[in-house]
Amino acid sequence: MAEETLSKKGRCLEDIRRRILTQDVEPGSYLDEAELSEAYAISRPPLREVLNQLAGEGYVVLHKNRGAQVAPMTHKTMRNFFMAAPMLYAAVSRLAAEHATQAQIMRLKDAQTLFRKAIRDGDTAERALMNQRFHAVVGDMADNEFLTPSLRRLLIDHTRIGMSFYNPRNPSMAEQRGVAADQHDQFIALIEAGDADGAAQLALDHWDLSRAEIESFVTPAGMQIPLGPAPGAVARKGAS
Repeated sequence: MAEETLSKKGRCLEDIRRRILTQDVEPGSYLDEAELSEAYAISRPPLREVLNQLAGEGYVVLHKNRGAQVAPMTHKTMRNFFMAAPMLYAAVSRLAAEHATQAQIMRLKDAQTLFRKAIRDGDTAERALMNQRFHAVVGDMADNEFLTPSLRRLLIDHTRIGMSFYNPRNPSMAEQRGVAADQHDQFIALIEAGDADGAAQLALDHWDLSRAEIESFVTPAGMQIPLGPAPGAVARKGAS
């Protein structure tokens, strides 16, 4: 019975993560505990353990007397996302090239294989999820207890945004998606070679490739609100 409950909890946890990442449940919406309990056939105590874990990972926010809210994507959070992303991705990629193990490199190659398959299949959700998995493995390679939690939180919003970026019904972005997939292969090569400087620079290039297009999906038409400096601007400011 205990093993069955554990299995149900695991399925519930993974499925809610997936539903949040693919925006099957919208940012800012509240999760109904009664509905979740019935849908996953688990009682309230283990369900609340799942929600507490999701809160710890940044997927939901717990409010007293109101329950679990899917992490919002407000203008403030998006602005912070755009400011933090290039710095964090570059630092994580640099450390990954310095610390990656052979087993982790194999995991990264497996993630890239699944990412390429999702592209061939035209599966938007799998593209976004496999991109998230790829960069999560890079985060594991970095092996830094301060950067890894921040990367995982960043990847939640990046994956949700990616549901637009990887949508095959956006033909204008087909070229960028192809280049992004090729850059994943370059990440693998640089990390395998231990090229920390090259991996850090590629992370900035990888971010810059999609930044303008991603920004267009999170900024309403007609609004000119900056969501953070481009990577080059960050570098120039630091050099001054």
